[in-house]
Amino acid sequence: MAEEILPSAEFRAQLKKRGGATASRCYQCATCSSVCQLAPDAAPFPRKQMHYVQWGLGDRLASDPAVWLCHYCNDCTTRCPRDAKPGDVMQAARALTVETLSFPRFMGKLVGRAKVTWPLLLGVPFAFWVIVLYAINGLTIPPEPLVYDQLVPHWLIYVVFFPVTGFVLLAALISGLRFWKLIGKNQERSGSFLGNLIPAAIEVGVHSRFAKCSTSGSRRWGHFFLMWGFIGALIATTLAIIALYLIGTYPLPLDHPFKFVGNIAALLLLIGGIWLWVNRLRGGEQSGTTTAFDNFFLYVVLLVIFTGIFTEIGRFWFPPALACWIYIVHLTTILTMFVTFPYSKFAHIIYRTLAMVHERMAGLKTGK
Repeated sequence: MAEEILPSAEFRAQLKKRGGATASRCYQCATCSSVCQLAPDAAPFPRKQMHYVQWGLGDRLASDPAVWLCHYCNDCTTRCPRDAKPGDVMQAARALTVETLSFPRFMGKLVGRAKVTWPLLLGVPFAFWVIVLYAINGLTIPPEPLVYDQLVPHWLIYVVFFPVTGFVLLAALISGLRFWKLIGKNQERSGSFLGNLIPAAIEVGVHSRFAKCSTSGSRRWGHFFLMWGFIGALIATTLAIIALYLIGTYPLPLDHPFKFVGNIAALLLLIGGIWLWVNRLRGGEQSGTTTAFDNFFLYVVLLVIFTGIFTEIGRFWFPPALACWIYIVHLTTILTMFVTFPYSKFAHIIYRTLAMVHERMAGLKTGK
């Protein structure tokens, strides 16, 4: 029976805009698949994916777990005789896949086009906080000693972020289920999802596959510190809620054990964020081609980190007005980060983990 092929000129055009224009140089020599240390022996990449891109087969790429098993090592790019930059093409394919599978779709497009929409993605949350706080308390700056709850009440934080978190979880679940269904179409899976999720999650947690990367292996530690910094920040936030409602001590003094957890998390975030930023500034094949989609994610993360640090410092050492406005900017960037989570590079956590679970359940062996 003949296989239906649905090439799309629109898909090729969109991928080109996202950094995949060099795919046209590829002449299918398979050097890229030969040198990749992460490609499963039974399903090597990225040669086949480069072919899909050249033909504009967006449906094939969206249902291909190999797009996510790639860790952007760029070992393929450094050895490509045609400078087709397979690593950049795979990165562009991931960005377009996130947009294609996103729920709701308009949010995926909004974040995917961050080059022109970034003022909206940051400006709307900022305007929201300013308008709401003006309506509640006239944006009155609290007196010293500064307590941020007098500017932004805790109940307002809950009213805003609980529904946003629910929306993000729903969007991530729907997008993840779409992806899981797609990648299971052409390969039979067996075994327990949970039983395979645990070892895959451990791999993600220690970033073990990054260790096999040669050209851009240093990116491993930037991602590692950033991921565990955010996990630490989540733990610190949970401890702060416990301190507020169960212990009855808030704000916490600087020498409180719960503060140590938050400060360690902030340090990990700072190291990871700067690590990735410096790697990006170095450019070249170690960092790959930088796109607006990548920059938006990194700069939002850096804004969250630095405004968070200055918010804590500012409570003690900055004029109250300056500290309060830094706090408002901090809340703005956090809200932007939360809302865009399922559509930004944070979504890689979802798709890559699912691809690694599928890889195990389909019996694919990774690595050389």
